[in-house]
Amino acid sequence: MPDQIADPAPDLRGDCARCFGLCCVALPFARSADFARDKPAGKPCPNLGGDHRCGIHADLRTKGFTGCTVYDCFGAGQKVSQVTFGGQDWRTAPKEHARRMFDVFPVVRQLHELLWYLTEALGLPAARPVHPELRQALEKTERLTRQTPEELAALDVAAHRQEVNVLLLRTSELARAGAGDKGKGKGKGRGRDRRGADLVGARLRGADLRGASLRGACLIAADLTGADLRDADLIGADLRDADLTDADLTGAFFLTQPQVNAARGSEGTRLPASVTRPVHWTAAR
Repeated sequence: MPDQIADPAPDLRGDCARCFGLCCVALPFARSADFARDKPAGKPCPNLGGDHRCGIHADLRTKGFTGCTVYDCFGAGQKVSQVTFGGQDWRTAPKEHARRMFDVFPVVRQLHELLWYLTEALGLPAARPVHPELRQALEKTERLTRQTPEELAALDVAAHRQEVNVLLLRTSELARAGAGDKGKGKGKGRGRDRRGADLVGARLRGADLRGASLRGACLIAADLTGADLRDADLIGADLRDADLTDADLTGAFFLTQPQVNAARGSEGTRLPASVTRPVHWTAAR
């Protein structure tokens, strides 16, 4: 069977119905433009109901909790709730059990994010030369997610991320190879390596960034209206408040739903099949 995967597995998307509201309890947040109040780690958000559902989910943005709308656990919530801890609710479990659950959740979340990238990498035909290594990394990462709470708490996630990142970098090189030669003329930025670039508020309207590496680039509030981002590597790029109106991200890879949710866009914005158009985006201008 072919390796082509149009969309990462459903298990790598958050399923709140099978989770005990872990992101609303385990994670801290500070009063800011993203959150209307402070909350320490391990304390339930006051908006969390007894059924583990958010009481203001439909109004998060208007009530000052934009940060919640750009977060995704990549399916770690249901994995920790239903697999790691066998469906035992932190509300009724001993305090030590609850603390361990909150400690383990961020670890599994990082592993599930890696599973997302590895799954997408296996769906890129250009990365076929490294598909065997990618499959091995995928299987190893999945095994790690199924360890005991004690093993997960002691896991060196940073070391494992580094191992996987070597493969993802090679995948990026293969996927972007030749992208800079497509189209007419020599577009500004096409095929360039802009890893970690400071592009806060950059004026990139209509820029040709096809095949560019924007890994970890800071694109906060950048104007990418009508920009060509086809075949670009967007892993870890900060797209908060970036304007993607009418931009073309067809074929862009390692782009996650939280990144898209944090940006601004329009009906004319073209997105990869692995992400969905946020409901808060405005219509095309």
